[in-house]
Amino acid sequence: MIERYSRIEIKNIWEDYNKYSIWLEIELAAAEAMEKLNIIPRGTVKKIKRRAKINVKRILEIENKVKHDVIAFLTSITEKAGKDARYLHKGMTSSDVLDTCFNLQLKRSGEILMKEIDQLLISIKRKALKYKYTLCIGRSHGIHAEPITFGLKMLSFFQEFVRNKKRLEQSIKEISTCAISGAVGTFANIDPRVEKYVAKKLKLNIEPISTQVIPRDRHAQFFSTLGIIASSIERFAVEIRHLQRTEVQEVEEFFGKKQKGSSAMPHKKNPILSENLTGLARLIRSSVIPALENVALWHERDISHSAVERNIGPDTTIALDFALARLNNTVKNLNVYPKKMLKNLNLSNGIFFSQRILLELTSIGFTREDAYAIVQKNAMNAWRENTSFYNKIIEDRKITTKISVNKLKKLFDFSYHTKKINIIFNRCLKIK
Repeated sequence: MIERYSRIEIKNIWEDYNKYSIWLEIELAAAEAMEKLNIIPRGTVKKIKRRAKINVKRILEIENKVKHDVIAFLTSITEKAGKDARYLHKGMTSSDVLDTCFNLQLKRSGEILMKEIDQLLISIKRKALKYKYTLCIGRSHGIHAEPITFGLKMLSFFQEFVRNKKRLEQSIKEISTCAISGAVGTFANIDPRVEKYVAKKLKLNIEPISTQVIPRDRHAQFFSTLGIIASSIERFAVEIRHLQRTEVQEVEEFFGKKQKGSSAMPHKKNPILSENLTGLARLIRSSVIPALENVALWHERDISHSAVERNIGPDTTIALDFALARLNNTVKNLNVYPKKMLKNLNLSNGIFFSQRILLELTSIGFTREDAYAIVQKNAMNAWRENTSFYNKIIEDRKITTKISVNKLKKLFDFSYHTKKINIIFNRCLKIK
């Protein structure tokens, strides 16, 4: 991932030096286990630790010649650690190191993403509670529907990210496995107790059965979850973008005093953060299909997945980390305009009360078809003439002969649409 969208903590997980450090950690943990099992001489690990050094430049130089990354790594370590390094990688295969390392990197990246979701949830919840009863128009198909509150909008996003947190927790658990099973996964050349020891030391679970590689359905789930989270980010971003449009202007991204909106038009204040999040979501989701296609490897292993994972591992986790942090910052600093919400709510002259009139008419004996026709006619006339829907209703003799004007007036009450808001909030905020 390019520097523009990289944050240091998660970026460091994917740096070459850290990767090779994990490889060495895995090799040393396996050697420790073999010492305890009297497979290799006691004191071997201590000697290797004292001498071994990670030299990224040297590893890459060797790899350029031998065309094998793990062999290059082991050769480089041997150059520093000496003959004792011959006990490293005993009975192991490259995938034992590569896959266990990759899973550990994904786990650690996932834990950072979890922290970002936690911070985002705090920000969304604050906005939801602050605007719990702030009326705005709900829209379906982009058209005014019935009143809701801005807090309820925020609560919807809050609950979605609660679900995303659960998905990510499960996916981290799914990916947190270790395989030290040797060629084709049979343990023919290595004791299964070595795997158990390494897994415990790295705080991973043992892979019950590996086919020389850790099964890629685990990774498919992980990247699919990241894709879902990205889609949730985009849904939020698209909502902000729509609500910031000049003719709507119910919310607005924070705009700094020295910020510029357009190179040509000085008046512009564009929703660039939300637009950027929409683009990042597309990029993150692009990793899902390759991750799914990586599941079907040939026989016990091939490396068709390797180039894919070298790219999507760092790029997708780093991009999502950046996107979550950016969305959190956007939500925290979002300008909300309740007065404009109320103004927009009144644009349609109250026709959003149509369902309540419909229900009242059916309750006093009108068929649903007749009631619908009466209400629709009045609503369409009010919209076309840009006049009050309430006035149209009280002028309709078919209605007023059945319902008093005083009762009709009570039907045009905004509190009718907010009376169950507290129930929804209580239900959602109890879910963890």
